[in-house]
Amino acid sequence: MTTLIWFRNDLRSLDNTALVHAARHAREHNEPLRAVFITTPGQWQQHHTSLRQQNLIAAALNALQETLAKLGIALDVINGDTFNEVPDQLGLYAKKHAASALFANREYLLNEIRRDEAVDAALEIPCHWHHDRLLMEPGTVLNGSGEPYKVFTPFAKAWKAALAERDPSPLRRPRALGDALPSPRPFKRFCERADIDGWPADEDAALKQLRSFCSETVEDYAKQRDFPAVAGTSRLSAALAIGLLSPRQCLARLRAEHTRSDGADTWLNELIWREFYQHVAYHFPRVVKGKAYKPETDNIRWNTSKQDFEAWCEGKTGFPIVDAGMRQLKQTGWMHNRLRMITASFLVKDLHIDWRWGEQYFMSQLIDGEFAANNGGWQWAASTGTDAAPYFRVFNPTTQGQRFDPNGHFIREFVPELAELNSRQIHQPPSQENYPTPIVDHKQAREHAIAMFKAVQ
Repeated sequence: MTTLIWFRNDLRSLDNTALVHAARHAREHNEPLRAVFITTPGQWQQHHTSLRQQNLIAAALNALQETLAKLGIALDVINGDTFNEVPDQLGLYAKKHAASALFANREYLLNEIRRDEAVDAALEIPCHWHHDRLLMEPGTVLNGSGEPYKVFTPFAKAWKAALAERDPSPLRRPRALGDALPSPRPFKRFCERADIDGWPADEDAALKQLRSFCSETVEDYAKQRDFPAVAGTSRLSAALAIGLLSPRQCLARLRAEHTRSDGADTWLNELIWREFYQHVAYHFPRVVKGKAYKPETDNIRWNTSKQDFEAWCEGKTGFPIVDAGMRQLKQTGWMHNRLRMITASFLVKDLHIDWRWGEQYFMSQLIDGEFAANNGGWQWAASTGTDAAPYFRVFNPTTQGQRFDPNGHFIREFVPELAELNSRQIHQPPSQENYPTPIVDHKQAREHAIAMFKAVQ
């Protein structure tokens, strides 16, 4: 008999709850432990998963294979297509290896929940599901009426109180289950190549980056995080998205370096925002089905201009800070969070284009794409979600650029045709041949956006 562990978005050997329990089961039953990962390119396409993130997953799997081999655990990659095939594939794999039990960490989005329910029903062996992806799993942070929170601030307060009743310490890596396996060959490539340079692609690199951020950068995080020309953020979002790091590891390192500071508190709040949006997606599955959290806003009549949308995607709107952000996304697969808010607001409130177009485009480009965080951020910016910005709050892209890139350093990096302009001109460039004039009048666009939202209130 064999114990199985099914890896998904938890591609690490340290602080992995399912791996710890699977190793314990294998040891108690004197069985080998075998690991499996199932690629689902068809599902990734449906979910708009970027090629960069797929490449990061591929690199992480090769690194994980080597780590597990040292523990005496073989890792196999099964190439599938969509979630519909997973129950049969796992069933055949389990029979092939005479499996006694399957272990995996829970996921909290609707399609993943249905997939796992189908696996549970299809397999003829016990399936053990563990909470691991969040510090506080859905259902553990509820208001006094036993209902999920719809506003972040009271959620965060209750989240911290609930966490205080738990031990959030990271789990150790299981000790070896036998002799180390021969050095494995890299897995056959299952996606087109895309650039992932500069991003941690194994858990050791991710932990090193976490330690560096917490010891050197987080102290100034509250002051610097909004300035895209400054390296003031953690850049750990991609590692968290595919599970090279756990939120427990992030919290533990943050506490080890800082008992209390504005920067540490602000970064902790960002971790809680990530959890809040996971809870929202779990408790209100309409947002997973392409619906707005506020149903009335699904009645808005959006602009369907493909030309305007393309100008936004390509960073050719004539608003320098918007264009710099969109070009950063396309060139690097990542965008600074302040710019995510600015560019999202511009698409919805200035161009009046459906936020879902932007949500899907971001996912198709982001190396750190996570549905819940991306959806939550877009619905916040679009004033359609829980705890969203009021519909009459409309970012002025020019003043946002002046405030958060005052000297134009970031704009010059990604919009080089404006590089020769001074720090005043660069935010409202004079007419020139190689840079477009603004595609909308912001003042008029703002008034129209407010009228659109008023019409459905």
